[in-house]
Amino acid sequence: MDMFRDRIAIITGAASGIGRAISEELARRGATVVLSDVNAGLLEETTNSIAKAGHRAKAATVNVTDHEAVKNLVDDTVKEYGRLDYIFNNAGITVVGETQDFSCEDWRKVIEVNLFGVINGVLASYPVMVKQGFGHIVNTASLAGLIPAGGEISYTTSKYGIVGLSHALRVEGADLGVKVSVICPGFINTPIIYNSKTIGLDHQKMIAAIPGLLPVDECAREILHGVECNKATILITRLAKVLWPLHRISPNFIIWLGKRFMRDIRKMRLEK
Repeated sequence: MDMFRDRIAIITGAASGIGRAISEELARRGATVVLSDVNAGLLEETTNSIAKAGHRAKAATVNVTDHEAVKNLVDDTVKEYGRLDYIFNNAGITVVGETQDFSCEDWRKVIEVNLFGVINGVLASYPVMVKQGFGHIVNTASLAGLIPAGGEISYTTSKYGIVGLSHALRVEGADLGVKVSVICPGFINTPIIYNSKTIGLDHQKMIAAIPGLLPVDECAREILHGVECNKATILITRLAKVLWPLHRISPNFIIWLGKRFMRDIRKMRLEK
C-alpha cells in the first residue's frame, strides 16, 4: 500500500512548477491535498484539474510571507481533517543577476518568500506535529543551498538558510516523532526558469545556457521517493548528485568552477 494513501498534506507554491507536480502525484497516490498559493486564478485551475481527475483536493489562497495566514491554513486543515501528516514548504522565487546590481528590495523579497515562507510553515506545523507525535515537514531548497551559486545570490542565501534550518529541525524533531527533509534540486523544467526577474543580463541567453532540464513530473516522483525513505537531504538531478559530494571533498574546486561560471554569466550582461 502506498504510504501516502489517505494522508493529509499541505503544499505551498502549489499552483505551478514543483508544487503542482507534488500535489498531483500525492493526489494520484491517494492523499488529500490542500494546495496553497498566492496566485488565486492559477491555484483554482490546478485544484480543479486534480479534482476532475477524481482526487481529493482543496485550495487556499495564501501568501507565505504572512505568518498569520499560514498558521490559519494549518489550523483550518487540522480542524477539518483531524491531523496533518505532511507539509511541503515549497513556495519560492528568484532574482538573477550580479550582486552589484541588486537593490535592497530584490534581497528582501527573495528572503521573505523563500526563507521566511519556510519559517512560517515550520512555525505553524511543527507544534501541531509534536502534539500529534507524528508528521513530516518537507522544505524545498536547491542545489544552490548546498554549493555557492553566483548570479543569484539572494536565492542562494535563502536556500542555504533552508538547508540549515531543515537539518537542525530534523535533529530536534527526531525524538518527538517529527521527520524533516530538505529537497535540493538542480535544474528542473518549471516556470521559475522562464519567469524569474533578471537584472542586467540577457534572460534568453541565460535560459539557453542552462544544462538539460529534468521534467517536473519526474522530479516530483523522486521527491516522494526521498520522503518515503525519510532522507534528510533529497538530491534531485545528476548534477546535484555529482556537485554536492564534490563540494564536500574539495570546496575550492567547486569555487573554481563557480568563478568560471560567473565569467560566462558576465558575457551575457546587457549594455547600459
